[in-house]
Amino acid sequence: MGIVVYYSFLTRGPWGTVLYEFSLESYRLILDPLFLKIFARSFKLAFLTVAICLVAGYMIAYWIAFYGGKRKNFLMFLVILPFWTSYLVRIYAWIALLSDHGLINNFLIEFHLIDAPLPMLHNEFSVLIGLVYTYLPFMILPLYASLEKLDRSVLEAAADLGATAKERFFQITLPLTKGGMLSGSVLVFTPAIGEYLIPELLGGAKVMMIGKFIALKFTGLRHWPLGSAYSLLLLALTLVLLYVYMRVGGGKEAFQEQR
Repeated sequence: MGIVVYYSFLTRGPWGTVLYEFSLESYRLILDPLFLKIFARSFKLAFLTVAICLVAGYMIAYWIAFYGGKRKNFLMFLVILPFWTSYLVRIYAWIALLSDHGLINNFLIEFHLIDAPLPMLHNEFSVLIGLVYTYLPFMILPLYASLEKLDRSVLEAAADLGATAKERFFQITLPLTKGGMLSGSVLVFTPAIGEYLIPELLGGAKVMMIGKFIALKFTGLRHWPLGSAYSLLLLALTLVLLYVYMRVGGGKEAFQEQR
């Protein structure tokens, strides 16, 4: 990280070389409209990923914790089972599913549900699908941990006092699992905002995210000072956002509760 900070204050020389001359030019270029547009798209996709994973992950974790019975360990094994397969292979599998002549479009055309293939690949939809699929287990695991250690006697006492199932969920279960929700959101948002491989393979040239944009500055344009400045900006804004999120959501107490 120190090397990245150092390079961000240097100057790009001819043919992609680095001149060891102090300069703030890379930080002046941060306000480039193209970079701001890509940055906004990355945040939007990361927030959508967190929101979808939170809703879907909570339902899955809740069902396993409360209704899994003796199959809880097996069901959690199924949650982490995809990690046994190469990350790259799993992304290519989604290409086979979402492409114009992939399994989904062929199935829909075969049963005359559509006349032409649906554009499900190389757009924000396919990138979002890949992000949710990849990071959903990171949301399920902390949520399951919070739900599993939830004191069931509290729910029984609330039921004895006349609380409905809806009231027990929103007034007891949800607040007491805030730590798992926060932990899962952090675990999903942080890698999703800087994701490189998923937008590269599922988004193509149409969906540029900040991770791919920074990589191009290093490898394509060989502008190491600018790539370093963009990397530090992403890190700084992510840390600020997470700090605010934790303060507003009671992050310190939430993480202590998780431990």
